[in-house]
Amino acid sequence: MTHRPNVVVVTGASSGFGNLTARALAEAGHHVYAGMRATTDRNAPAVAALARFGKERGLHTAAVEMDVQDQDSVDAAIDHVMTEQGRIDVVVHNAGHMVLGPAEAFTPDQLAEVYDINVLSTQRVNRAVLPIMRRRRQGLLVWVGSSSTRGGHPPFLAPYFAAKAAMDALAESYAAEAVKFGVETTLVIPGAYPSGTNHFAHAGAPADTVRAAEYDELYGRLRSTMAETLSDIFPAGREAGEVADEIVRVVGLPHGERPFRTHVDPSRDGSEVVSIMYDRIRAEFYRRIGIDELLAPHASL
Repeated sequence: MTHRPNVVVVTGASSGFGNLTARALAEAGHHVYAGMRATTDRNAPAVAALARFGKERGLHTAAVEMDVQDQDSVDAAIDHVMTEQGRIDVVVHNAGHMVLGPAEAFTPDQLAEVYDINVLSTQRVNRAVLPIMRRRRQGLLVWVGSSSTRGGHPPFLAPYFAAKAAMDALAESYAAEAVKFGVETTLVIPGAYPSGTNHFAHAGAPADTVRAAEYDELYGRLRSTMAETLSDIFPAGREAGEVADEIVRVVGLPHGERPFRTHVDPSRDGSEVVSIMYDRIRAEFYRRIGIDELLAPHASL
C-alpha cells in the first residue's frame, strides 16, 4: 500500500469469513485487530496461528479479546486498540452464529440468543467505536450480511435468517445517521458457501427436542440433505476467501467511492437482483421526503 494503512477491527475473527478477512486485510497492508473471545482458552490455537501468520509475513495483525455479547469486553478491546494505535478507521461486523432446525422447536430464549450474537453485538461495538469515528469525521462500517435477507433461501434456519435481516435493517439506519459525520457504510452480502466457514458444522440445535422430533418424522430427510443440495448448486472453483477479498477491495476504495451494498454470491440466489431494486426504492423514497442529503454517493446502483 502506498497510502496510510487503516486500523481495522474485525469481529468474530477466530474462524470463517472473519479470520479470512483479518488475514487478507493484513496482507493488503492494514493494521488488523482480530476480535475473538476465549483467546487464552478455546481460541488460543487461533490466536497462535494468527500470530505466526503475521510474524512470518511481517504483517501488522493480532488477536484481541472481544466477547461481542459483553459490553465491558467490547469496550476493553476498543480501548486496547486505541491505546496502541490512537485511532480506528474501519470496523468489520462479522460476528455471528447459525442455528439449524424447525422454527417452532427453538425456545424464545434461543431466538433472543441468536439475535444477541448477530444483531446486538453490532450495537455494542458501534457504541464503543462510533464516538471515535465521529470525532475524527471519518470511518467505515462494514457489515457482513446474508443473501438470505432478499434472496431465495431454505427453511429450518429461521432464527439466523431473521437476525440477519434485522442486522441489515439496522445497518441501513446507521448509514443515514452516520453519513454527516463522515462515517461510511457498506454491506457485504455473501451467498451460502458450503465450505470455508463453520456455519453448518457449528450450527446450534433446538432446545425443544420433543417438537424437533415431531418435525423429523416428516421433514428429517429433507433437512439432512439440505447442505448437500446447497453444495450441488454452488459453482466449482469458488471459495470463501473471495468474500474476504471483496472486503479488502471495499476498504481500499477512496472515501465516497465505496458501494452501499455489494454481493459475493456464486449460487446467484436472487439477492443481488432484488437488492438493486430495493436500494433504488429506498433512495427514491429519501428524495421524495426531502432527506436525500442522507444518502451516500453510491446508495443504490
